[in-house]
Amino acid sequence: MDQAADHAPSRGGAGGPAPCHCCRAPQRVRNHSRRHDENSALPAVPARILPAIVISQFAATSLWFAGNAVVPDLQRSAGLPASAVGDITIAVQLGFIAGTLVFAWLAIADRYSPRIIFFLSTLAGAAANAATLTSGAEFLPLLAARFATGFFLAGMYPVGMKIASGWYDRDLGLALGWLVGALVLGTALPHLIRGLGGDLPWQGVILSVSAVSIAGGLAMFLLVPDGPHLRAGEKFDPAAFATIFRSAEFRASAFGYFGHMWELYAFYAFLPVLLAARLGSDAATVSVWSFAAIATGFLGCLVGGYLSREIGSARVAYMQLSASGLCCLVSPLAFVAPLPVFLAFLLFWGVVVAGDSPQFSTLNARFAPPRLVGSALTIANCIGFSITIVSIALLAWLIETAGPQYVFLMLVPGPVLGLAALTRLAAKPA
Repeated sequence: MDQAADHAPSRGGAGGPAPCHCCRAPQRVRNHSRRHDENSALPAVPARILPAIVISQFAATSLWFAGNAVVPDLQRSAGLPASAVGDITIAVQLGFIAGTLVFAWLAIADRYSPRIIFFLSTLAGAAANAATLTSGAEFLPLLAARFATGFFLAGMYPVGMKIASGWYDRDLGLALGWLVGALVLGTALPHLIRGLGGDLPWQGVILSVSAVSIAGGLAMFLLVPDGPHLRAGEKFDPAAFATIFRSAEFRASAFGYFGHMWELYAFYAFLPVLLAARLGSDAATVSVWSFAAIATGFLGCLVGGYLSREIGSARVAYMQLSASGLCCLVSPLAFVAPLPVFLAFLLFWGVVVAGDSPQFSTLNARFAPPRLVGSALTIANCIGFSITIVSIALLAWLIETAGPQYVFLMLVPGPVLGLAALTRLAAKPA
């Protein structure tokens, strides 16, 4: 998943060691006391805020895989190639990368109220998603519609995190666990609509997802005012690329995140293909199990968030990335296992493949250079999503030529390299 730009925790706490100059200690104590007094003076967070943000995020980001959920319908009705699922997913990823860069470069969420940006982005994203219908299943217009959808998703998911940071200061890490979990559920939702929709045509699935997204944007606009901790992030600086990776800690967390991203979206994109190969042509059953396997990642995000309080984010990320890498490795055997074992395996894989996402967001924010947090996370985010394009394209080609049973082995290098990078951080005390 993408990173929480502009949401770094305080560098004096869990965010990493600050220079120890004794002559500065009294000032730090006074600053800490002042912050404590300021926080004490702030009103309690209304009970509705976190549920409203989470539900809004879930509804808005359901746009992400709406196109994937109807690919089988488009292949039957319009003769789209077998590689269409990869091409459609890549179009969304490219759009999201472009949107992330534009939003960061123009500092849109800093210049205007984030909740208004979120709402307007859901309107634009829902319209782009609905434009799938006007493409008439023509492939290039379809890809353009998916690219535009991805572009406006950059005004929902990262901006939703910024909205959360305006309300949650010390508990932002836990809030991130809920928000990433909401993204996972949103990603899965189109498959559920397709699976339970019965005879609902593919156009109905697309329009339903657009309506859900608009409802999420409206809920954010009406229920979540700008929070008391909301602050502007620094201007995006592309030149930061030469600086940010000099930090060994940031380099370790970022490369761990890159390994995670190599696996995550390729798994999401081709999970329905794997299920269809095993379950047969029952599209509704394939869609329901696709939803279930992706949605279990919500549990991984939540449990990982609470566990990180005890053992630290690096160790939680290491354990979950290890487990998902092992799933990649044994996936050919699971494919030929008895059906209940195969389905249980996919549910477990769904838990661990997404559960480390909020931990990598936390680690990257923690170890980014203090004056370059926003730029560092934007750069890491764009690199991570660029990596997903490579792994998705590779699996699309391999599935078309060799079938789905063995191709998930090609995801193993991501977790392996990610674990190698993360080992140093995971070995440190929490």
